[in-house]
Amino acid sequence: MKTRGASIAACLTIGTLFLTACGSGGDSDAGGDSGPVTLKFQSLSDQPAAIAATESIVSDWNEANPDVQVEIVPAGWDGIYDKLITQFNGGAAPDIIHYEAASIVPFAADGYLADLTEHMSDEFRSDVPEGILDAVTVDGKIIAYPTELQSYMVFANKTLLDAAGVTIPTGETMTWDEMRAIAQATTKDGTYGLGWGLKSPTAAYMALAPGFGGTFFEGSGADATLRVGEGEMAVPELVDAMAYQDKSILPVTLSQTGSETLATFYAGQVAMTIQGSFQAANIATDAPEGFDWIVLPPLEGSEGAEQAANPQTLSVNIDSEHVEESAEFIEFFTQTENLAALNEADALIPATTSAQEALAAKLGTENGWDVILSSGQHLVSAPYLFVDAYAQWKDTVATPAYQRFLAQEIDADGVATELTTGWEEITK
Repeated sequence: MKTRGASIAACLTIGTLFLTACGSGGDSDAGGDSGPVTLKFQSLSDQPAAIAATESIVSDWNEANPDVQVEIVPAGWDGIYDKLITQFNGGAAPDIIHYEAASIVPFAADGYLADLTEHMSDEFRSDVPEGILDAVTVDGKIIAYPTELQSYMVFANKTLLDAAGVTIPTGETMTWDEMRAIAQATTKDGTYGLGWGLKSPTAAYMALAPGFGGTFFEGSGADATLRVGEGEMAVPELVDAMAYQDKSILPVTLSQTGSETLATFYAGQVAMTIQGSFQAANIATDAPEGFDWIVLPPLEGSEGAEQAANPQTLSVNIDSEHVEESAEFIEFFTQTENLAALNEADALIPATTSAQEALAAKLGTENGWDVILSSGQHLVSAPYLFVDAYAQWKDTVATPAYQRFLAQEIDADGVATELTTGWEEITK
């Protein structure tokens, strides 16, 4: 085992020390040339449709490549960070690793992931929007292939919007001011204009900040610095204004999860709700019969409709005996038709432009897919992905501070101060 892992080894938890080894391909062809190479692919897909799509892609590969067979190792998202720490430190990580950019960067920084720069085809590279490719590039090296993403979208009860006589936006984007005006117009007779599950608000605020020029962080790794200015505070202050000046946000939703807030949407208690785009699939399945809902255009701030990209990823274990074969499989996995099928199953946005276009051509306007997919072209680089102390700051400083601001226990200046002083305490 290689000696490395300064960033993640400290997170190793005793409860996972005796994890059964998944193997890194070392025993898959122990008999020399006696059989095909076997690659272990640790997949986190946990929805039936996504599992089926993944199995279908792997089956197609195995049929076409008898000398390089891929074996799916189901894992699931719960506890996967600690599990990967244990696997890497124990020399038991799989060949191919499914995760997300925000969490895979520390493993890359500690030298556990193969550099895929030379393996990634020019065709794939040119098919990925720049901001999405940036999310999987560490120190100039591509450490993963991006596969699936989400954006934050506004879902609306068309019946309530029509009853309020509002003009429903139909352009490529919708300004926050337009959304706020619709929320005000539909707040009446016991109905609120907006429900937004902000129990854990940091992720949404970080994702939406680029629309106002907010970046939060400059630099990377241990040298990153935090800045909280107008762009970073724009979305929290808009929420505060809508909740307490306009009184157009249903108060209880501010302490709910997004999924909990959907119940108020179905019940007609709120005319709109801001959710991860993947919720389109849940709304299509779970909404009451006859519920007339639409997806409004992507939200646009003072600097545009940009949102920070945090794609799901496929990486290769640097200790795999079959790095090249693993990269070839990932190239196959991320072909246009495969990404389109996988993202349709997961109700997510493909990381490549060609797969977005293929999915849009197939699904059209069904369940707002055309609008959701259009938001994929507004995804940009997320500086926080490359900040060593981000996860600690998010959990111990940012989320509690934002929650206190939502509860009006501190004002805007107070939350900005808590964010910055908390960062200084963590990084001093």
